[in-house]
Amino acid sequence: MTGGLGATSAPPILELHEITKRFPGVLANDRISLNVRAGEIHALVGENGAGKTTLMSILYGLYQPDAGQVLWRGRPVGIRSSSAALELGIGMVHQHFMLIPPFTVLENVILGAEPVRAGVVALAQARARVARLAELHGFDLELDARVGRLSVGEQQRVEILKVLYRGAQLLILDEPTAVLVPQEVRELFRNLRHLRDQGRTIIFISHKLDEVLEIADRITVLRRGRVIETVEAPCAGPAMLAEMMVGRPVLMNVSRSPAPSGAVRLEVQGVSVEGAGGRRRVRDVSFSVRAGEIYAIAGVQGNGQAELVESIVGLRPAAAGRILVAGRDVTALSVAARRAAGLAHIPEDRHRLGLVLPMSARENLILGHHRREAFTGGLLLDDRAVDRFAAQRCREYDIRLAGPATPALALSGGNQQRLVIAREFAFTPIVLIAAQPTRGLDVGATELVYRRLQRIKEQGLAVLLVSFDLEEVLALADRIAVLYNGRIAGEFRHEDADAATLGLYMTGGGPPARQAAP
Repeated sequence: MTGGLGATSAPPILELHEITKRFPGVLANDRISLNVRAGEIHALVGENGAGKTTLMSILYGLYQPDAGQVLWRGRPVGIRSSSAALELGIGMVHQHFMLIPPFTVLENVILGAEPVRAGVVALAQARARVARLAELHGFDLELDARVGRLSVGEQQRVEILKVLYRGAQLLILDEPTAVLVPQEVRELFRNLRHLRDQGRTIIFISHKLDEVLEIADRITVLRRGRVIETVEAPCAGPAMLAEMMVGRPVLMNVSRSPAPSGAVRLEVQGVSVEGAGGRRRVRDVSFSVRAGEIYAIAGVQGNGQAELVESIVGLRPAAAGRILVAGRDVTALSVAARRAAGLAHIPEDRHRLGLVLPMSARENLILGHHRREAFTGGLLLDDRAVDRFAAQRCREYDIRLAGPATPALALSGGNQQRLVIAREFAFTPIVLIAAQPTRGLDVGATELVYRRLQRIKEQGLAVLLVSFDLEEVLALADRIAVLYNGRIAGEFRHEDADAATLGLYMTGGGPPARQAAP
C-alpha cells in the first residue's frame, strides 16, 4: 500500500524555499524549493554531488544556508545545530551507525537524554518509556541485549528508536538499506510504514530506485544542485527516475558475459585472520578466482569480509594459510610488493584506505603509482604528465570537481569513490579486489562501474567482488560464496543462486551448502 493516512491531503510539515549553499568552487544547492507533507514517506534521490547530503545537513543544523528559508509547521525557523533540530522534532539516522557496542540497547537509546531524579538516572522510568515506544512502533528488540551482538538490521532499529525517544516527528534516513539483506529490508519497510501510519514523517534517501518506488509516497529528484521534479511514486518507474537523475537514459541491467575457463589468478588456501583482541575473524577460508571470472563474496557486514580482504592485499597478516597471485606466494609480501605483483584494490573504506583526503585529486589519482616512468621526470614528478592523466580520468569517470588541485576531502562521497575506482582501473592489474565498489554511487555511476567490471573481466582479469548488495552480486558474479561468522557457509554458481537463498545463508540459515564446481 502506498500513501500514509491522509498524507495526500495533509499540509506540509516542512517547506524549503530557495535554499542555496555554496562551497569554494561548488554550488551545492541552487535555489532548492520543496515541501514534505505530514505523515508521508518522501524519497530524495539524485546523482552523486546532486546536493542531497548538503540539503539534509542544512535541515539537521550541520550547515547554514547562504540564502533561502526553512519553514517548520508553517513558521520560519533557523536551525543552528543538531540539538536545535531535535528540539523542533527533526531527527536523522545516519548510514554509519553511532552506537556503543558494549552498551545495551536501552543504554544506547537513552544516552545523553537520560531522565534524572535527585541526581540519579531514573532507569525504570526510561525503560518503561523505551519499551512503550518499541511496542508502539513494532520494534522487536531486547532492551538488555549488548548492541555489539545484534544484527545490522537490529542495530538500525536501535538508531531509529534513539531519535524517536528524543521526540522526532520527522526522521531523515540516509541510505538505510545499504548494508541490509533482503529479509532485513522487508522488516525495515514494515517498521517505516508503521511509523508513517502512526503519523510520523520520513525523508528516505537512497540510490536503490526499486526500493524507493516500493516505500515512498512521493519522490523528489535532484540534479546538479537543483530540483528536477517531485512526482507521486505510483506515477514513476526506475528508468524514468534514472533519466531524471543523470540527464540521459540509463541502461538499468548490464548484461553479464559468461566466464571462460581461464587460469587461476588468485588462490586463497586455508586462510585464517585475527581481528581486534586476537579473536579469529576469518577461519580456514579457501577459494580461487580464474582469469576472466568475477567471484563474489556476499555476507552481512561484520562477518569477516574486511579482515579477509585486508589479509589478501597485505594490510593485515594471515594467522594461517597462503595467498597466491598468478601462482606466486605473496603471503609474506608488503602492500607495495603485492601491488607490483598485479593486485589492485578498491577498499571498502575509501577515507581510511583509499585516499589521502588533504591531498589533491591529481595526487590521489596516481597514489601508489607515482614512481612509474610515465609520471616522473628524473627525480621529480612530471606535472604536465600527471595533469594530462588526471584530466583524462576525471572526464572518463565524470569526477566533478573545481579542478585537479581540489583536495579529495572537498569532494562528495560519490566523487571520492569514483576517484578511487578511476585509479584502480587504470593500470591493468592481474587481480582486482573490489570491496563495496558502488557504495554511495548513483545509478549512472553504478552502471559505469558494472560496465568497467565486465570489460576488464572480458580482457582476462580476475575480479574478487566483496559486496553487501545482493542485487549487485547477482548482476555481476559468475560464482558466489557466502561468508558467515568467518567461514564460507556456501558456494554457488550464478545460475543456482537467488536473493532469498543467499539471504538465508547470510543470516546463518539454509541447508548444507551446495558446492560449486571449481
